[in-house]
Amino acid sequence: MNIEKVIFGFFILLAFTLNFGFVLGQIDVAHQHDVFELFAAIVINLIATTLKFGDRTQVGALHLATSLVADLQLVTAALIWGHAEYVSGLGMTPGITSMVVSFAAGALAANLVSVVLLIGETLQHRR
Repeated sequence: MNIEKVIFGFFILLAFTLNFGFVLGQIDVAHQHDVFELFAAIVINLIATTLKFGDRTQVGALHLATSLVADLQLVTAALIWGHAEYVSGLGMTPGITSMVVSFAAGALAANLVSVVLLIGETLQHRR
């Protein structure tokens, strides 16, 4: 068993599941979307992105692209949340919550593509 591949797969799957956990719930109900889970999803996605930098294959480039998209979407969601809470003073209205969750859902789609790529790549390897 290759420990590097285990760690790589672990972070890809953890990024996907944390993102899924954040998005789960009614899109406009703020208390169903935890800010700490969004923060954890961002941190794990950034770690997964750094793990993808070494691969110079076409699949590696797609892995990196999906991670960069997920990072951008999640950071945007966090910035919107932060702006609503601390800059504008509006708080998490249903409209703002919907925007945050929509950006996180976009990241979830990118993470799903990354998981599908990982599964496809794994199935192609022969012993």
